[in-house]
Amino acid sequence: MPSPKKATPKRSRSRSLGRSRSPARKPKRDSKAKESPSPSLSRSRGRPRGSSKSRKVPLTPKLVTTSTPVLRTTREVTPTRSSARLAAIKICHFFDQTDVEAMTSLTWKLGQQQTITTTNSKMETQTKHAPSTPADDIESNAFGGSFGTFIMIFFLPAVMFYVNFACQRGKCDIRKVPTLPRKLRAYIDLQSFLVVSGWFAFQAVLAMLPTGKLVDGQAIKGGKRLQYRCNGKFAFVITLLAFGIAFALKHPLIRYVPNNFFKLMTSSAVFSSLLSVFLAVKARNARPSSLSPYASGNFIFDFFMGRELNPRIGSFDLKFFCELRPGLIGWVVIDMCFVASSCWDKQTNYGLMLVTCMHMLYVMDSLWFEESILTTMDIVHDGFGFMLSFGDLAWVPFLYTLTARFLFENRQTMPTYCLVCIGLLNMVGYVIFRGSNSQKDAFRRNPYDPALAHLESMPTSAGKRLLLSGWWGLCRHPNYLGDLIMALAWSLSCGTGHIIPYFYPIYFLLLLIHRERRDSSLCRSKYGPAWTRYCDKVRYRIFPYIY
Repeated sequence: MPSPKKATPKRSRSRSLGRSRSPARKPKRDSKAKESPSPSLSRSRGRPRGSSKSRKVPLTPKLVTTSTPVLRTTREVTPTRSSARLAAIKICHFFDQTDVEAMTSLTWKLGQQQTITTTNSKMETQTKHAPSTPADDIESNAFGGSFGTFIMIFFLPAVMFYVNFACQRGKCDIRKVPTLPRKLRAYIDLQSFLVVSGWFAFQAVLAMLPTGKLVDGQAIKGGKRLQYRCNGKFAFVITLLAFGIAFALKHPLIRYVPNNFFKLMTSSAVFSSLLSVFLAVKARNARPSSLSPYASGNFIFDFFMGRELNPRIGSFDLKFFCELRPGLIGWVVIDMCFVASSCWDKQTNYGLMLVTCMHMLYVMDSLWFEESILTTMDIVHDGFGFMLSFGDLAWVPFLYTLTARFLFENRQTMPTYCLVCIGLLNMVGYVIFRGSNSQKDAFRRNPYDPALAHLESMPTSAGKRLLLSGWWGLCRHPNYLGDLIMALAWSLSCGTGHIIPYFYPIYFLLLLIHRERRDSSLCRSKYGPAWTRYCDKVRYRIFPYIY
C-alpha cells in the first residue's frame, strides 16, 4: 500500500509580489529607498529613463532654468513614478524665479562667496559635454576665424611699426611711406632686449610681493574662484619713486628710452611673441577645466585668441599681471622719460606735460581700482594668447605714447585757454568713465545694496539683473563713452595740423564698436528674450541719441 504523500504547504504570495506589488495594496514607504527621478529630469540627452534605479533628484536651483514643461511622458504611471513626479513638481514650484531671486538676496546679505543667483555657474561642470551653443559659434568666428586671426598676427605689428616710423622728428605724414632702416641693429640689439626683459621682471617681482589684498575673481568652470593679489598701487608708487631717484641722479637710462624708442618697441614685440609661444605650448598640457570657453582646437585661432583662460605659474597669474603692470605702467614711464629729457634740454613743453598728466590719471585709476578688471571681458571670457600678450606689452606702451612722443619731437604752441579746455574735456570723460564703472562694479558685487535701491533694473532668466537707470540708462556702455572722450582730449593736445596723433581715438572707436558687438551677441545668447527687452528700454549702444 503506497504511503500517503506529505501535504505540500501552500506557497506564500510574498514571492510573487516581491518584484511587483499589486496596485490594490498600498505599498509601504521605505525611508531609505531611492525615489526615481522624473524622466524629464534625467541628465541623459537620450530617451528619458524611468528605471527606479535612476539617480536621486538633485534639490538644486538648476531645475528652474528649463523653459519647457518638466513632465513629458506617456508611460504608465505607477505609484513609485507618481510619487517621484509629485516630488519633482513640488521642487519646481518651490524653486521658481521669484524664490531664486529671494534666495539670491539672502545669500548676498549673508555675505557668502558662492551664490545661487545664476544656474549657468552651477552647470559649468557639464560644459565639456554640452553641444555647441550660439555663443561658441560667435566666438569661433571672431576676427574672421582662423584665416582672419592669421592675418592679424602680422597686421598688428605692421600697423604699430608703420605709424611710429611715419611720425618722427620733423615729419609726421601717414600718406608718405616711411623710409625704413636696412640694418638689423637699427631695430633691435641685445641691450634693448635686456632692458625690456628687466622691466618685465622688475614689475613681476613687485606683483608677487605679499602686499595688497587677495581678491576672489569670477567663478570659472566647476564654480571655482581664483584668487588675485591686487597691489597695483604699491607697484606704481615704487616705480614712481625709482624714477624720481633716477631723475635726480640724471641716470642715463632716462635718456636711453627716447633715443632708442624703436629698438625698445621691436624688443617688446619679440618678447610678447615669445611669451605667446610659451603660452601656446603650456596650453597643450592644460586641464580641460582651465581652457578658455571658446578654445576651438585650431592652432592659429587659439594662438591668437588664447587657448588657456587663466594661465598661471604657481599662483602668479600671467594674464592679470600683463593686463595692468608692464605695459600700462610702462606707458607712463615712457611719457615721463620724454618730459624729463625735455626739461634737461631746457624746453618748457606745456602740451607734453598736460598729456602726461592725463595719461597718468588714466593709469592711476586703473591701478587704484585694480580689482574691477576681474569682471571685464578680457579676464572673464578671452583666453591669453597673442592678441592680449602683444596688445599689453607692445601695442599699449608704444602706440598709446604716440601723442607724447609727437609733442616731444614736434613741439606745438597752443594758447593756455585751449589747454585748460582740453583738460576740462578730459575730466568730463573721466567722470563718466569712473562713475559708470563704479556703479557697475557696486551692482555686480551686491545688486541688493540699499545704496543702489534708487536704480531701476530688470531680472533675466540667468538669475542676474540688468541696470536700466543711472549711467547705464543713458546707453549700454557709458564707460566706453567716457573712454572715447578722454582719448579725444589726448589727441587735441597735439593740435589739428596732423592726422597721425589722432590714430588712438580712431582705432579705439573701431575697437570699442567691435567689442560692443561681441558683447551684445554673447548677452543675447545668454539672456535670450530678456536681452531683447533690455535693448528696447536702453536703445543706444555707446553714444546717446546717436548710436
